[in-house]
Amino acid sequence: MLISYFHTSEAVPAVQPVAEGGPDAAVVIDVLRATTTIAWSLQNGAEAIQAFADLAELEAAAMAWPAEKRLRAGERGGKRVDGYDLGNSPLAVTPELVGGKRIFMSTTNGTRSLAAVRAVPLLVTACLPNRTAVAQRLLAAQAERVWIVGSGWEGDYSLEDSLAAGAVIAAAQQADAAAANGKTVATGNDEALAALALWQQWQHEPEACLRAASHGQRLISIGNHDADFACCAALDNLTIVPTQTQPGVIQAD
Repeated sequence: MLISYFHTSEAVPAVQPVAEGGPDAAVVIDVLRATTTIAWSLQNGAEAIQAFADLAELEAAAMAWPAEKRLRAGERGGKRVDGYDLGNSPLAVTPELVGGKRIFMSTTNGTRSLAAVRAVPLLVTACLPNRTAVAQRLLAAQAERVWIVGSGWEGDYSLEDSLAAGAVIAAAQQADAAAANGKTVATGNDEALAALALWQQWQHEPEACLRAASHGQRLISIGNHDADFACCAALDNLTIVPTQTQPGVIQAD
């Protein structure tokens, strides 16, 4: 398995078919906080997450869904969009609120990364809480070329997404070694190698890395997000793997 990392959606090359050398799997990461919220939403019983880069498209799709079965989750600049049911906090998606409902979601960065790799045959989302489950899913699928896509911040590099990319790569390497099946997991570009090195540096204090990152500082500046930081930095406490089942629709695997 060859894993390449692209730090934002803007850095992702055009997706080619697998037969022409394109990826057969993609992993989208937005640690603070979209992919953490997606994982916990599905863990807590949401029927699906439907992702949109554009709020107008979200509104049109949500209006076509039964009112009692939908929630709108919108975040811009770290804050909830006015009038929406949810923002982008993994703590808000309680079983009582999201159980059985479809969440129509748009965030500042993460939903753009999902759109960039929507055409890849296997598309999953990862965060620190499910990083080992995602790695095992990639190995079980016998993926050969994997693109990990971070979300960054409005086109800029994001430390926390690179940390999680490195965490997924490390977990894949560890699971592959444990299987002792002769296969290897290798980094496909310098960005992936750098992400792995970043994880090796911060693996024992991931929350400190999230807080030190520029987006972590941004969240700190707009309110108390201590509980969100703790949730987003937790390691391997989820086994759910959010998986695209139709374009833009993410469901539990």
